[in-house]
Amino acid sequence: MSEAKPFSISKQEVWEAYQKVKANHGAAGVDGQSIAAFETKVKDNLYRIWNRMSSGSYFPPPVRTVNIPKANGGERTLGIPTVSDRIAQMVVKSRLEPVVDPLFHPDSYGYRPRKSALEAVGQTRQRCWKLDWVIDLDIKGFFDNIDHDLLMRAVKKHAKDTWMVLYIERWLKAPAQEADGHVMERRKGTPQGGVVSPLLANLFLHYAFDRWMQRTYPHLLFERYADDAIVHCRTEAEAQEVRAAIAARMQECRLELHPEKTKIVYCKDDDRRGTYPHEKFDFLGYTFRPRRSKNWKGKFFINFSPAVAEKAGKEIRAEIRSWQLHLRSDKSIEDLSRMFNPKIRGWLQYYGRYYRSALYPMMRQLDRSLARWAYRKYKKLRGHLRRATHWIARISRRDPGLFAHWQMGVRRSSTAGAV
Repeated sequence: MSEAKPFSISKQEVWEAYQKVKANHGAAGVDGQSIAAFETKVKDNLYRIWNRMSSGSYFPPPVRTVNIPKANGGERTLGIPTVSDRIAQMVVKSRLEPVVDPLFHPDSYGYRPRKSALEAVGQTRQRCWKLDWVIDLDIKGFFDNIDHDLLMRAVKKHAKDTWMVLYIERWLKAPAQEADGHVMERRKGTPQGGVVSPLLANLFLHYAFDRWMQRTYPHLLFERYADDAIVHCRTEAEAQEVRAAIAARMQECRLELHPEKTKIVYCKDDDRRGTYPHEKFDFLGYTFRPRRSKNWKGKFFINFSPAVAEKAGKEIRAEIRSWQLHLRSDKSIEDLSRMFNPKIRGWLQYYGRYYRSALYPMMRQLDRSLARWAYRKYKKLRGHLRRATHWIARISRRDPGLFAHWQMGVRRSSTAGAV
């Protein structure tokens, strides 16, 4: 250290935190400063963060609140810290995460190194085949209602550096500033949008749920991704009992299960008889429900499996429409590929992992949009949408690598569906 400071934080840590924040992009906070603006005086700005953090004089500014529409008609409030504050939070996260993450439950998947949502979906799929019932848990307003005292008790247990405890407490208490400039105090919760918030949320639920489940119901399996969790049970009676016990546990931790969104689901398939109120659930963008499948002998059967959720499908369709391909006559098909293929590939990699054919209707819509683009771009195709459709089909056969979905067997279906 080049300067004597009460807290041992290196300039290298601040620099590495800045690199991670820069890679994540992100919007400006209450000061309106973008990452690009921060970089115009990057050396001075980083020195200021290091100097204040290592001297104990760093106080976070308010977080900027942004309301994001939810699928059910409500709104989710995000809290956007400033660029400088995101860097300061990243310094703490980079110190605390290696200490606490190895302690977390193997079936906690959210916001963790070397863990993924698809891994959680796959594990849920396997366990739904083995056990008949699940509890689909939803914690009401989790991020907004985390109790500060309980959370800080967990932080103090694991954060050995005084400055980490100091700054986490300051971040939890940092006020929120609304679009009209009104500043509100915060007595509970941690803002979604904060760099350190997902780690703190996992730490809270590690004690509030994961450890409690291991202690109280060691024979039960579950998957948790942040505040979304699925618990597997053998019988309906067991599921009812466990649901009630989890609700009581959440109350002890000053949280509440959402009464409508939390439900008990029967994982119905060919071997599971009877009819029940809930025979499907959504988890991480997938809907789990009875589906027609084919076994290795070519025989069809009903299987309880995940596929892209209706909500996710609607979002994909809406995004394809928003591209307005038919108005991009100034672009070549290679231009369109460069512009949109990364997004298409991302959809296929995530939602196409399980029951990929459920994506075909969305990809057929994309091919119809490409046909309308060709219809308007080329004089020889105008007035002949059917001909434009066949033209796109020929391009897909000649150059299947141009668009990611042309490599997944959609193009034959897309041609038939569009004609």
